[in-house]
Amino acid sequence: MAGVGAGALASALIEIETVAARRLRRLRRAPGGLVGIIMNPIIVLVAFGYLLGASVEVPGGSDYSEYIFAGGLMQVGLAGITPTAMAVALDLRSGLVDRLRSLPISKATVLIGHSIGDLVTGLFGMAVVTVVGLALGWRPHGDPLSVLAGFAVAAAFVYAMVWVGIMLGLLWRNPETISSIGGLIAVLFSFLSTGFISSEKMPALVRPIAEWNPVSAVVTVVRQLWDNPQHVSGFAATHSVLVAVLSLTAVLLVAGAISMRRYRADAH
Repeated sequence: MAGVGAGALASALIEIETVAARRLRRLRRAPGGLVGIIMNPIIVLVAFGYLLGASVEVPGGSDYSEYIFAGGLMQVGLAGITPTAMAVALDLRSGLVDRLRSLPISKATVLIGHSIGDLVTGLFGMAVVTVVGLALGWRPHGDPLSVLAGFAVAAAFVYAMVWVGIMLGLLWRNPETISSIGGLIAVLFSFLSTGFISSEKMPALVRPIAEWNPVSAVVTVVRQLWDNPQHVSGFAATHSVLVAVLSLTAVLLVAGAISMRRYRADAH
């Protein structure tokens, strides 16, 4: 029985690797999605951190380029939602998914493989954005393990957003609809958060939204690990690790469950 289980696991890993590799090859042939994932955060960092940074007051009078970097890095995950959804929708419209369903492979491995491929893309985007951030003045001040932990948290956020993209692609296959919804999610979750400005500088009406935004919790955790400037107030910020873990877990569970259910339903 142990041999059978090990064989099934090895087979599933090969299937996941095959689907992920196909996704990366396709992205290499058509790199438009990768360009958007990289350029969106870079534009934000340059526009806010470099051009407007001198006019923004940071809590404690710290360097705005260090304050904003964590928020800019979250843009990699948010900007990746639409390309992921578009890729899933295109696979559905082209009939590729139907061909995969006809093969003797697990339905779960198809979506997991796709998510791994897009995670690799997101990690590459994070690396490029980090180089730009360093060039613009960002510096981590924590110990090496804390710095790596901060990037691990950011990578977990990117992976959660990949599953949001997969879910959108399975629910709405129209490119215009996907573009609108994906763009709306990226804008709202970016700017109604503490990624670029502290919540105390926001209007009272939107302040609670920004404080409880999952992006704010993740950004706060990352800033703490990197010992970058931050403003901590309210339950969500002072318990940012708890809120971030619960938020990302909930996103993964909900988006993953809906995606798997829709994928299986479409097979019948």
